[in-house]
Amino acid sequence: MAKERPEKAEETEQMIEKEGAKEGLEATAAGDGKDMRAVLLSGFGGLNKLRVARKVMPEPQEGELKIRVKACGLNFIDLMVRQGNIDNPPKTPLIPGFELAGIVEALGGNVTGFEIGDRVMAFVNYNAWAEVACTPAEFVYKIPEDMTFPEAAAFPMNFVTAYMMLFEVANLREGMSVLVHSAGGGVGQAVAQLCSTVPNVKVFGTASAFKHEAIKTSLTHLFDRNSDYVQEVKRISPDGVDIVLDSLCGENTGKGIGLLKPLGTYILYGSSNMVTGETKSFFSFAKSWWQVEKVNPIKLYEENKVMAGFSLLNLLFKQNRAPVIKGVIDKLLALYNEKKIKPLVDSLWALEEVKEAMQRIHDRGNIGKLILDVEKTPTPLMANDSTETSEAGEEEEDHEGDTENKERMPFIQ
Repeated sequence: MAKERPEKAEETEQMIEKEGAKEGLEATAAGDGKDMRAVLLSGFGGLNKLRVARKVMPEPQEGELKIRVKACGLNFIDLMVRQGNIDNPPKTPLIPGFELAGIVEALGGNVTGFEIGDRVMAFVNYNAWAEVACTPAEFVYKIPEDMTFPEAAAFPMNFVTAYMMLFEVANLREGMSVLVHSAGGGVGQAVAQLCSTVPNVKVFGTASAFKHEAIKTSLTHLFDRNSDYVQEVKRISPDGVDIVLDSLCGENTGKGIGLLKPLGTYILYGSSNMVTGETKSFFSFAKSWWQVEKVNPIKLYEENKVMAGFSLLNLLFKQNRAPVIKGVIDKLLALYNEKKIKPLVDSLWALEEVKEAMQRIHDRGNIGKLILDVEKTPTPLMANDSTETSEAGEEEEDHEGDTENKERMPFIQ
């Protein structure tokens, strides 16, 4: 772990005192009512904007379920939210997080199909990273008895995104080929598993070199993310591929469209290339935007290619497609029960370790999904040094593949 710069020590002590005082005020504000632990994002920026605080426990409104949270998913979009690197960012302070798993603790009015004590996973429009969360019943799904809470928290975002891109948007069929970036991440591994359910599908993937040994059996062909993957793909498949799934954006957009076969589909579902440092970078945003090849629809027409985008959160919370998502969840749980798919959990982290967990995502160090385990006791070193970690992160370069970071708290299944 990088040591804190001496000139930062006094500033850090003052920050700890201020945050401690603020947290005390919040706990007092909760009064004698029920309160809970939650991760609080106090403002957009670096890791030092995150802390655990006591908040008033929510109660279910009409049509909602109150869930005692056991595990929460941590996604790259959460990192972008922390930086304020999204369109129309919400007001802070807020509790981050979009997916969770836990036990139903109370039912709001007019809720049917659920009982207190049900084991569930759910989408939430923020507020997942807490001991208790409330969300409309249409975003909640019962989980199989043999699915653990960490697996359930790793399931919705990754597998629904992968399934809808492959089958609803790109119409994956037998004998087709798929290129997926960030193949070692949660969505990438979900894509690989779902492709294996269709006969004779070839999966090309890009990932950091240190991940190759762990994921090589899940893909047909695997390339280093920093290599000239376009030439590698064309060497194996001169005509290109049928589907490109791009979570990077920037220059990869033009490369992806160029790799498509006739009647092929390119789908953009993220823009992680915009994230370089710990805080939002206008330079990175501008560079990524500038590198995106301007697509001429006439050229798409002439080459018989499709360009699409996919945002699960917008589909759920802005475009009111919850019934569609429910149908996809049902299909995915059937595949899970048939032992054809299984969420891949990278590691478990306590709420108090959220800064370190988020740094692992920033460093692209995860293989599968990072999970916040609400009941996990924080590692003492991490709890004591969380401020030091956030300060050090500001001056470190992207140390992708750092051995110490990779090996911390593996999830043993």
